[in-house]
Amino acid sequence: MYSIGEVSKMFDIPVSTLRYYDKEGLLIDLEKDKSRIRKFNENNLEALRVIECLKKSGMQIKDIKEFMHWCSLGDKTITKRKEMFLKQKENIELEIKELQKALNMINYKCWYYSEMEKDGNEKRMKNITLQDMPKEIKEIWKNAH
Repeated sequence: MYSIGEVSKMFDIPVSTLRYYDKEGLLIDLEKDKSRIRKFNENNLEALRVIECLKKSGMQIKDIKEFMHWCSLGDKTITKRKEMFLKQKENIELEIKELQKALNMINYKCWYYSEMEKDGNEKRMKNITLQDMPKEIKEIWKNAH
């Protein structure tokens, strides 16, 4: 069993956030002693890992709460839970694709400005065509557009 302070340090989550999760019903089987002090077990830690994963994937607390409720209902919600994760996977893959496109543009611009620095001016780069670019830069440029 772990105290709320220990869990806060383990996950780098403020104690107030852990209390909020408990208040919102995200930590379904969280034990409390006679003094109402929260005691976290391994199942609670795994639930926190899932909660943090879903938050980082952009899922709202209300939807995470619904997922945790489905977990508490047992086997009859297995398909719903799987579908939810498939949808989040799709959302993350789309976000990764968009971020990769942005990273390609940034990499292209880093090369572009490095070339201007070498030249000491913008003249050559303002007129650059795809044919003038190194092969790897062409690919980055294409992937950014």
